[in-house]
Amino acid sequence: MKKIEAVIFDWAGTTVDYGCFAPVQAFQDAFESYGLHPTFDEIRRPMGMLKIDHIKTMLNMGKLNQEFHSVYQRDFNEEDIQNIYNIFEKALMKGITQHTKVKPYVIETVHKLRQMGLKIGSTTGYTDMMMEPVLKSAQAQGYQPDCWYSPDSTNSFGRPYPYMIFKNMMTLQITDVHAVIKVGDTVSDIQEGVHAGVYTVGVIEGSSLLGYNEEEYLSLDINTKHHAIDNVRETYLSYGANAVIMNLSELPSLIEKIENEK
Repeated sequence: MKKIEAVIFDWAGTTVDYGCFAPVQAFQDAFESYGLHPTFDEIRRPMGMLKIDHIKTMLNMGKLNQEFHSVYQRDFNEEDIQNIYNIFEKALMKGITQHTKVKPYVIETVHKLRQMGLKIGSTTGYTDMMMEPVLKSAQAQGYQPDCWYSPDSTNSFGRPYPYMIFKNMMTLQITDVHAVIKVGDTVSDIQEGVHAGVYTVGVIEGSSLLGYNEEEYLSLDINTKHHAIDNVRETYLSYGANAVIMNLSELPSLIEKIENEK
């Protein structure tokens, strides 16, 4: 039987910010200010990546790319990416404190994981500067992982690269990728875990992929809710997730199951 030694969580949409709305609003504000009009689906599709990579990915999307050509009569360049990023960064830092509430089941689940002897790491698509208010608020609410890393610590190689996970493993002194679980709420989270070779778990409720705030989610009719849940589950699995859970309360029992299977 193989012992799981550490769980590495994502932040927005996984442990804080139900629905991952802080970056969504900031991306929308930034692109609108630049004369472009992305849909929420286009904004959410690259979610979890380093934010400047996220912007470049969006600009390469068919409709947005065509809209850029229509507005500017040329291809976008690195200066455009940086300009949009600068607007995004200011918008995010202005509004992020409104989206730092710790998600349901996080505090009690992390407490239980620590009772089980596990270490708690974390990775993010935010920069160190963006994480400052998030960390402060989460700690005040009772959530503080043993360590965290942003792409600032990996020469800006964020997701889907696996390096932030490896930084966590170094700090937590984990010798085997098979002793690690990565939990996230975006496609890039799943890719990060798969590329690192760790057991990778997608969480449904409050995820960026689901895209609802808590009130909206709870008010969905049963058929709409089941359809949305099934779509998110299928997306996680199609990108290589080893397991999918509804919320973090299911994680301790999943870990027990994994350990008993090995």
